[in-house]
Amino acid sequence: CGAIQYRVTGKILGFQYCHCSRCRRFTGSAHAANLFTHPDQLTWLSGEDSVGKYLLDAEPPFPTSFCKGCGSSLPSMSSTGKYWVIPAGTLDEDPGLRPARSIFWDSRAPWYEHVSELPMHAEWPED
Repeated sequence: CGAIQYRVTGKILGFQYCHCSRCRRFTGSAHAANLFTHPDQLTWLSGEDSVGKYLLDAEPPFPTSFCKGCGSSLPSMSSTGKYWVIPAGTLDEDPGLRPARSIFWDSRAPWYEHVSELPMHAEWPED
């Protein structure tokens, strides 16, 4: 919705797909696509008061953030406070790197099929 903006400066520490059940439920997808950076490298530019936060009471804790207006996922500080978890789909620009790995692969959704194994269409398929 554009109510919230943030900026990442400095080095991205990593980029990975996570197939754990928590990430699948939070994203509503087969996996999360997350980037990571140090705490001092993310700055809220606008709308920080519209950032909703939820902490799943589990071990380990699982913090998530979202826009209170439209529900979109947003960066969350890790439960250790050592890094930001940034949903890649929230970026406006190419981060300049690609996912390096898939984690929690054994927890992947039983229906998951790798995208390279599926037909690809530029737009809506005609069928």
